[in-house]
Amino acid sequence: MAKYLPNVVTLQLDADACVGCEMCIVVCPHSVFAVEGGKARVIDRDACMECGACAGNCPVGAIRVDAGVGCAMAVVSRFFGAKNNCCSEESDCCG
Repeated sequence: MAKYLPNVVTLQLDADACVGCEMCIVVCPHSVFAVEGGKARVIDRDACMECGACAGNCPVGAIRVDAGVGCAMAVVSRFFGAKNNCCSEESDCCG
């Protein structure tokens, strides 16, 4: 499983608000979540690419993430043909 920069992801889960619908599991491309005892929990925070699918599909708003923060947005944008994104070969903004 892909790992990104450790301990920098903006993902936040309000387990008390979670209703255990499992949508986060369904939509997460990197298996960041598990549902146990009727509540979601984050099992691999550093695997989160901050795509925002979990937050966008949570029916009760129990998940928050700043979608597109860091290199995740660059990876997604590049996949769709964007040029000169941070962290791409064409850009030097990431060092």
